[in-house]
Amino acid sequence: MVGLLGSVVLIVVATAVIWKGSAYFERAAERLSRYYGLPVAVHGAIVVAVGSSFPEISSVVISTVVHDEFSLGVGAIVGSAIFNLLVIPALAAISSEELRSTRDIIHKDAQFYVISVLILFIVFALGATYVPGGTNQAAILTPTLAIVPLVTYGIYVFLHQQDASEHVADEARSVRPGREWGMLGVGLVIITLGVEAMVQGALSLGVIFETPTFLWGLTVIAAGTSLPDAFVSVRAAKNDDSVTSLTNVLGSNTFNLLVAIPVGVLLAGRATIDFRVAIPTMGFLGFATLVFIVFTRTDLKLTDREAYTLLGLYVVFVCWMALESVGLIETVRGI
Repeated sequence: MVGLLGSVVLIVVATAVIWKGSAYFERAAERLSRYYGLPVAVHGAIVVAVGSSFPEISSVVISTVVHDEFSLGVGAIVGSAIFNLLVIPALAAISSEELRSTRDIIHKDAQFYVISVLILFIVFALGATYVPGGTNQAAILTPTLAIVPLVTYGIYVFLHQQDASEHVADEARSVRPGREWGMLGVGLVIITLGVEAMVQGALSLGVIFETPTFLWGLTVIAAGTSLPDAFVSVRAAKNDDSVTSLTNVLGSNTFNLLVAIPVGVLLAGRATIDFRVAIPTMGFLGFATLVFIVFTRTDLKLTDREAYTLLGLYVVFVCWMALESVGLIETVRGI
C-alpha cells in the first residue's frame, strides 16, 4: 500500500513539475515567435507544438536509454496522440465561448497529420517484410527506417517555412531574445526532470498491479506528458485564439509520430513493434483522427455536444485498455 501511495504521489508531483516547466517554455516561445515575426499558424504548429511535445520525446528517450523500456515510450506516444485528439480540443471547446476551425487547418495541418499516421504504418510494414527477423506479428525498426518519418517531418517544417516567408510581421518590442532562449532551456530541463519522475512512478504501478508497462505508458504517462499541450490549447482558446489551440494539437501529434518514435529507434539501435498491440491501438488512433476531422470541419467549429462525444470516446478507450490489461477481455492478444 505504501508503494502504491508513493507511486501516486510521485506521479502527481511529476505532473506539477511538468506543468511548471511548460509554463516557462510557453511564455518564452510566445515572445520568441513575436520577436522573429512568425505567423500564428506556424507558431502553433511548429514552435508551440514541438515545445509542448518535449515531454513525450523525453518519455521515449528516458524509457529507452535509462530504463530499457522502448514499449513504455511508444505507449506514451500513441496514448498522447489519442489524448491530444479527443481530450484537449474538447476541453478547449468547453472552456471557451467558441472553438472555431479554418479550412487551412483542415486542408493542411489535419491532412498532413493523416499522412504522418500513414507513413508510420508504411514504416511498420517495411520493418515486417524487408528487415530480417520481421514477421506477420512483429516489425523490426532500424535506424535506416527511422529516417523515413524524420524526412517527412522535414517536409512538414519546409511547408510551414514557405508560409512564414510570405508573412509580414508586426514589429516586436520589449523582447530580449537571449533571456527568452535561456528561459526556454530552463523550461525544457524542468520538463525532463518531471518526465523522469513520472516514468519511475508508472514503472512502479506496473509492478504493483502486475500489468504491462505499455498500459501505463498509454494512459498515465500519455496524459501527464500531454498536459503542456492541454494548457497551451485551453489558454489559447480562452484568449479567442482557436488557430493556435487546434494547430498545437495537430502539430504535436505530427511531431510525436514522425520524430519522437524514430528518435527512440535511433537510441535503441533497433526496436520491435508488436503488431498484435500496435494495430488495434493505431487503428483507434486512426478512428479518433477521422472523428476529430469530421467534427472540426462541420460548420468549421467544435460544439459542446461534439466535445463531450470526444471525451466519451477517450473514456471508452481507457476502459478498453484497462480491461485488456487485467485480462477481463481479450480482443488485443498482444496485451
